[in-house]
Amino acid sequence: MTIPIFLELVEMKAKTASVFPFLIGLCFSYYYYGSLHPLLVLSFFIAMFFFNMFVDMWDNYNDYKNAINIDYQANTNIIGRESLSISLIEKLMAAFLFISASIGILLTAVVGWPLLVMGLFCFGVGILYSYGPRPLSSLPLGEFFSGFTMGFVISLICVYLNTYQEFKWDFPNLAAIFLISLPNTLWIANLMLANNLCDKEEDESNHRYTLVHYTGLKGGLVLFALGNIIAILAIIGQYLLGFAPVTVLLSLFLIPFIYKQSRLLWQKQVKRETFICAVRILALGSLTQVLTYFIGIFLK
Repeated sequence: MTIPIFLELVEMKAKTASVFPFLIGLCFSYYYYGSLHPLLVLSFFIAMFFFNMFVDMWDNYNDYKNAINIDYQANTNIIGRESLSISLIEKLMAAFLFISASIGILLTAVVGWPLLVMGLFCFGVGILYSYGPRPLSSLPLGEFFSGFTMGFVISLICVYLNTYQEFKWDFPNLAAIFLISLPNTLWIANLMLANNLCDKEEDESNHRYTLVHYTGLKGGLVLFALGNIIAILAIIGQYLLGFAPVTVLLSLFLIPFIYKQSRLLWQKQVKRETFICAVRILALGSLTQVLTYFIGIFLK
């Protein structure tokens, strides 16, 4: 297995989906609570990254093993296309899962059982996302679970690790973290939605009935647009409610870019040509939110 093939197998290009929720949680912890525990969050980042690689390998592995469409199995899925060793992939997955779980258990011993609950939820979603007779990714729940878990729960864990001695599990606190993480949550969900928009026919041929199967292409595109609109409104709300510095409003300059990319996806839903539009919105939108937040912290 070459390095480029490995990077594609673990879908390294999509890692922004977990890195930026982590970073926005880090920024919020310092700005709102004035608290950071660098060693704890660095350990979590390593565990999160290994688990994220496990999940993407696990997705490709299960898609290959369970494929009904033979052409997809042999020519589209990276395992069949590159004739990869199933045994090697299984060993890599076991190693990545072990590393992630071990770090998680050690962190739980330091910060308490709430981390264990959140970690088990993430593990459960990651495993069930592509496993079982009805994986989450084949149901109209895939967008919700991917966005909620990677967008909100990662930020929540990051904030909890930085403030665990004084963290309060009440509605105002959780609502603040939810609002801070909402743009990432929606953009990650939109990434899944765009993927399903482009793969609608292929998914149905493999008996995968995603959200797009029920909404139709037009309904899915409307949801994609609404997700982007609410993400922008959430950034405005973060500042108005005092959860973020005024500099986050610089993210609003992305509106023309987001509109242009959304319009391209509306015109054509082709995986090789327009799925990248959702990736660009997630990458640039999340990066801009983090950078403008960080600039506000620096100026403060």
